[in-house]
Amino acid sequence: MVIMLVPQSAPMLLTRNLLYTGITRAKKLLIVIGSDRVVSYMIQNVDSKKRNTGLEFKMRQLGQS
Repeated sequence: MVIMLVPQSAPMLLTRNLLYTGITRAKKLLIVIGSDRVVSYMIQNVDSKKRNTGLEFKMRQLGQS
């Protein structure tokens, strides 16, 4: 079960990819909490920005410990 909160927020966070991830992770049940307008925006928003989170760097440091 996945409960996905989709508040009206920064457009770069409201992407089709994020919605797709929530849908594909839900094996039996998906609950989307948010307005129809925001979900419609997410479906239409195909922008995908490369995020520089530093995750790769952090994971490499953990491997060296």
